[in-house]
Amino acid sequence: MNKLLPKKSKVVVILGPTSSGKSDTAISLAKRFNGEIISADSRQVYRDMDLGTGKVSGSWRLITGEIKQKAFYSEGIPHHLLDFRSPRGDYNVSHFKKDCEKKIKEILSRKKLPIICGGTGFWIDAVVSGVILPEVKPDLNLRKELSLCSPEILTKKLQELDSKRANNIDLKNKVRVIRAIEIATKLGEVPEIKKRQHSDFIFLEIGIDWPQNKLDQKIKERLDGRWQSGMILEIQKLKEFYNLSWEKIQSFGLGYYWIPLFLQKKIDEAELREKVFIAERGYAKRQKTWFRRNKKIVWENEPSKINTLVEKFKK
Repeated sequence: MNKLLPKKSKVVVILGPTSSGKSDTAISLAKRFNGEIISADSRQVYRDMDLGTGKVSGSWRLITGEIKQKAFYSEGIPHHLLDFRSPRGDYNVSHFKKDCEKKIKEILSRKKLPIICGGTGFWIDAVVSGVILPEVKPDLNLRKELSLCSPEILTKKLQELDSKRANNIDLKNKVRVIRAIEIATKLGEVPEIKKRQHSDFIFLEIGIDWPQNKLDQKIKERLDGRWQSGMILEIQKLKEFYNLSWEKIQSFGLGYYWIPLFLQKKIDEAELREKVFIAERGYAKRQKTWFRRNKKIVWENEPSKINTLVEKFKK
């Protein structure tokens, strides 16, 4: 399929911290420039995790002109790698990189503009920078053993194996910490990520950001809407429908970590709301720190200027 594509096909990336307005921007660009969106969010891949992840509303239907291909449509725009996996399973950066590159080619074959949109920085880097990921097969016995450990013990194990990785991972995300231990156990440590220039695509990375006080307000307003829409009930139903353990739900982080504690009556509602806001705010800060290392990102939140950037890039 590569032989049918231009030497350097163009792909737009819309990234930034949570609640910054990435989805609205991406949808607006897709409408203006005949595009389709590829979600780069590590939790929005899962079905029935809608309010808790801030997923756009929409429904599944066939892509125009395609007999078998379906996409998740929101505001008339096809979204890919969104709402398609069971939360019982696992979907990691290796899966995403392979699937994302495949979807880019499919979108280009329809003569549409691929627009990657999301806030999971490592996943975006894996595609944009063409990172070569370490090949380490899952060790189910080790995972079972580690799953019995407390977060504190897991943190200590990872620090002993690979202190560098322990300093830049979300230590509350038990699944990711266990995976890091798994890789470090096999390879000695999580290796430096190797990068290569992508042979097929050229990317325009646009970052959406706001001053901290305005972003805090956006996070709060967005959370208020999600509370009112039934985020707590959604997570309760998620547990019952998929027969998930509280620990599995908590591994998704942010609200998924704190709401199970409320449902088990370990914290009250006022504490819950405060904890989730603090978690979202902290996550936004970590996202900003990650993205700021990439000097190729053009930071802009004025719609007309973003349109101009994309228009020039497409020429």
